Amino acid sequence: MRSAIGDTGESDGWGRPVMSHLTPHVLHSPLGFTMLEMILVMFLLVAVLGIVIPQVNLGDNLTTTGRKLIGALHALQGIAMSSQKPVKLCMDIDRNTYWAMTIEGKEEKLLRDAAWAAPRSLPDTIRFADITAGSVKRQSGRIDLMLYPNGRIDPALLHLTDTGNHILGIAVESTTGAIHTSDERIEPQRPQNIPDRVKTLLTATATVSAGGRAGTVRP
Repeated sequence: MRSAIGDTGESDGWGRPVMSHLTPHVLHSPLGFTMLEMILVMFLLVAVLGIVIPQVNLGDNLTTTGRKLIGALHALQGIAMSSQKPVKLCMDIDRNTYWAMTIEGKEEKLLRDAAWAAPRSLPDTIRFADITAGSVKRQSGRIDLMLYPNGRIDPALLHLTDTGNHILGIAVESTTGAIHTSDERIEPQRPQNIPDRVKTLLTATATVSAGGRAGTVRP
């Protein structure tokens, strides 16, 4: 009886079948694919990953940059509160850099914290689109954001963008110091109009004891 693969039907002197060395064999994987098919599939996978991975990295870089910027704001807020001195965050939109200064009297000095010894730069693929601090909005040049010893921060609105035109909006509330983010452009809040009847209630009146007349309390 012949063997299933390469058996010539002959036997050696010991009665063992002689296998032919000239019989061609096709290499198959356990799943039935040839080695050539597996190589082609791996090549296609590498090509697809080469297209997808850069796009994923861009999104991660934008998000990571936003988190670092928010972390910097919280850190500077803590420095202002602990030192009881105002801190100014300076941002250069054209150069995509930012740094911090502490205000002592009428002088501006670099922070003693070694982490702020040099300006920080955004990644090459990230840039400032526009920044609004208080009532000032700029798309170029320098703009400053103040952080105060009581924990308050000037109202601010920052938009970051990357080479894929993705947007990350960062909004800073002045009163609470809360910071919100959005993957869309954030529009500044319009000032609410106070009804006349509310204005009347806000105008405090009191009786002046000396003259017995009603008048408006002045500071």
